[in-house]
Amino acid sequence: MKMEIFFEEGRKVNARYNGHLLKTDQPVEAGGNDTAPAPFDLFLASIGTCAGIYVKSFCMQRGIPTDEIRIIQSMEYDFDKRLIGKIKLDIELPPDFPEKYKDAVIKAANLCAVKKHLLDPPEIEVTAKLHKTVVA
Repeated sequence: MKMEIFFEEGRKVNARYNGHLLKTDQPVEAGGNDTAPAPFDLFLASIGTCAGIYVKSFCMQRGIPTDEIRIIQSMEYDFDKRLIGKIKLDIELPPDFPEKYKDAVIKAANLCAVKKHLLDPPEIEVTAKLHKTVVA
């Protein structure tokens, strides 16, 4: 599995992966043009959207409509660590959602692969190498 990260003008840093282009930029106050989410915003969004795909799949398998289901993600900043200290996912279910599936939908959200990677993080190794010059 490989992903190509490349740079554009200003503070734009993008990624190509599996035929998709993921664009990022920095907010104006960080020197960017705010033309795309910041990389950290994509990281945070990956948590809620990952949980969302598990909730949606759970409901679809049971024929439960998902158009009124929302997940509200909130983050609490830990000023001592200067990091996010807590992320909370509140699943808002419509009034007609089957009560018997309420706990199961929470379990489905907890199956999120992003969450699992945060709980058992991969090793991250950074290296650098010079390109070889090709003479035409």
